[in-house]
Amino acid sequence: MQIRVVIEYDKEVDSYSAYCPELPGCTSCGETENEAMNNIKEAIELYLDPDEISLTPSAKVYKIAI
Repeated sequence: MQIRVVIEYDKEVDSYSAYCPELPGCTSCGETENEAMNNIKEAIELYLDPDEISLTPSAKVYKIAI
């Protein structure tokens, strides 16, 4: 799976911001472009890591590969 990452330099704070258009709220930053890329990779992993949920006994959970 590939996810688009946008990295932009912000001269006001002298750092790079990174975000994923397909993952709302998945953002990060770094002092260098490389650091921003490494940080957004970690943010994507955390964003996609499933949370524990409470389900009723009749609920079914499926996992799909995309």
